[in-house]
Amino acid sequence: MSAPGRRVLVAGIGNVFLGDDGFGVEVVGRIDASALPATVDVADYGIRGVHLAYELLDGRHDTLIMVDAVPLDGPPGTLAVLEVDPPTGPEPPPPPALDGHGMDPEAVLGLLRAIGGDVDRVLVVGCRPAVIEERMGLSEPVRAVVDDAVSLVTELACEEATKPGRAERRPADA
Repeated sequence: MSAPGRRVLVAGIGNVFLGDDGFGVEVVGRIDASALPATVDVADYGIRGVHLAYELLDGRHDTLIMVDAVPLDGPPGTLAVLEVDPPTGPEPPPPPALDGHGMDPEAVLGLLRAIGGDVDRVLVVGCRPAVIEERMGLSEPVRAVVDDAVSLVTELACEEATKPGRAERRPADA
């Protein structure tokens, strides 16, 4: 029998060679996994969006929390939590053009649906970047909010993990 609660995957997304695009990778690298329930997995996916989609294909995770640099309103360093609505309709969208060096959250979810997978809930913890160009390291405004983002992601993951999971919502196989 699976552990109670939702299975949560926290995925850091981004390219550390493109300045603030490495935000998600930096945040998941600082998360204290011992502060999270056993039903939460934390992983750095970097630019491996295709790998993330295939990881979700097994259906083990109820909630996906992606951490990424996203074009938000506000000054660089602005944080936000966005809930991504799952695609609706009988036909999955055509697979997105695959870019082995990076995929945004929409492309990852589009690929996941196109290959027959799904996830119940998707949250994106995003940060508005200041610099997306070839360089190592985060800009000052983005670096200044990394600890806040770590706390936010940890809180969200703990909240999601306490909700009933798939195994608890459907009858067990006989």
